[in-house]
Amino acid sequence: MTRHGLHRMTRFHPGPRRKAIAIGVVGGSVVAGIVATMLPLLASDDLSIHAAADTTATAVLQDGDNAVKTTLATCSTRCDGNPRGGREAVIEFAVTTLPAAAVNIRTTLRVHAWQQFPATVTAHATPLSAREARPALAPAGVALDSVTGVSKGFNEWDVSGLVTGNGTWTVSLAQAGLETRIYWASADNRDVELRPRLVISYDIGARPSATPTRSVPPTPSAPPTTAAPKPSATVAPTRTPSPTSSSTVPPGRCGAVSDKLVPSCGAWWGMYSPAGAGGGWNHGKAITDVETQVGRKFDIVHRYHDFSNAGSNGAFPDAYESQQMREGRLMFFAWESRNFSAGTTLKWADVYSGRQDATIDAVAGRIRAAGAPVFMGFDHEPEDEPGKGSDADFVRAWKYVYERFAKAGATNAVWVWTMMGWSGHYSRYANLYPGDRYVDWVAYDPYNFHVCNGSTVWKSPNTTVDGFYRWLDDNGVGAGKPRMLAEFGTNFNSADPGAKQRWFQEFPAALKAHPKIKAAIYFNSAGMTSRTSTCDMTMNHDASAVAGFTQAGKDSYLRQPTGGSR
Repeated sequence: MTRHGLHRMTRFHPGPRRKAIAIGVVGGSVVAGIVATMLPLLASDDLSIHAAADTTATAVLQDGDNAVKTTLATCSTRCDGNPRGGREAVIEFAVTTLPAAAVNIRTTLRVHAWQQFPATVTAHATPLSAREARPALAPAGVALDSVTGVSKGFNEWDVSGLVTGNGTWTVSLAQAGLETRIYWASADNRDVELRPRLVISYDIGARPSATPTRSVPPTPSAPPTTAAPKPSATVAPTRTPSPTSSSTVPPGRCGAVSDKLVPSCGAWWGMYSPAGAGGGWNHGKAITDVETQVGRKFDIVHRYHDFSNAGSNGAFPDAYESQQMREGRLMFFAWESRNFSAGTTLKWADVYSGRQDATIDAVAGRIRAAGAPVFMGFDHEPEDEPGKGSDADFVRAWKYVYERFAKAGATNAVWVWTMMGWSGHYSRYANLYPGDRYVDWVAYDPYNFHVCNGSTVWKSPNTTVDGFYRWLDDNGVGAGKPRMLAEFGTNFNSADPGAKQRWFQEFPAALKAHPKIKAAIYFNSAGMTSRTSTCDMTMNHDASAVAGFTQAGKDSYLRQPTGGSR
């Protein structure tokens, strides 16, 4: 997950995650009766906690007394020409209001920067004191999470590995890749809204005994704000038309594609690969670089967009996506009801109330003008968005957006309903389903997290994708609809260096054993979890992983005669 808003969140959560960094009242739904031996979990309010103290750790005299300041600074060891100019921002938080019954605690650190920088900034646990005027630098503690391109506005780090309950928690931000200072808003900044904070989500109750399979999101790279690109006509992949409004697999030879983009045999092979500041936010190159590595073009390119209706975040399809469509790829737009750069989140009532009609209509107009069928999603993983409203609110907002697209003539939108697919939410999925009329594909996000989420279980590809697939079959939700893995991924196994390569090699067989899955999209972001010596969910983190993924992509089941892989 790059981060929500800034990069789709780099998230490490042992249980179901909340994509939303929303501060407000959580929809009061109880995940009840998962199995007879499990106690229910109750989603609780998020906590927003401002920093209790902060300072800049440095040996540079010019930084003076840091006891009272409106900014914090980070810089690499060599900084502004000084070979010993390193700086770290040190921030202390006092967590006192978590209830004793809080479980599944997820914590996000949010710190504001005024400019965009091509730097990597890592959040560490630290022994340094945030209450000293100018503490000396010390060896960094455990790395918790990294931002691989500082964005203007709030940047986010998952520090769940540090904050385990009530107590005093101190984190430092260490910079690499840029030998120039970055300034951050401090706890003394006169604008209260810019001060560093922790946002903590948790559940009340007992954890399920089984490790859930779930995704961690989100979120799109935030490119610099640019003028909205003018829609340009695009060419759809070569398709054999089939009956109107059919979501079913078309009959006949391989190579036929329904008007709802269902291939007649096999499955589409897709990729989400985030752009970053270091690459100039080039969303096209972010895909073609991976394609070069694996020796094929992807059928589907997945991007995350917001409701800003501006720049590459909100004015989509953008120039990169238009080019990708012209080159034969299908686009999947995951549209999130938030503003990435501003760090704000809408409620679903804001959507169906009509307050967002201008944005909805503008996006629908650009989709219609694209001239090609595109996959369209609204609020990917809504069960992980408690601050946005109730399950009924989500369904009402989904239907509202769908109807406005229809009214605008954007009938080339192919609607993909995407859930986490975690067993802890099985009791909610029927109530989150908008109905067959409003859904063309059913999607979910399975992962083999292995030790990335505190588990020791290595899940085979078949086990990873099987749980929610069987639940859909057993419960009749989206019956007859094609299925998609809107995100999937795997960790490596430090005790078995060849495990990740074999996992990829085995993946086509898992798809063939689950024939209703007609598309699989890899979520290729280090932002999925904290990158450590035992955790890296990217498919290209080493040569053996690339070799396995490359082999999977050569399987005839994933080599459609139409689309990008021709």
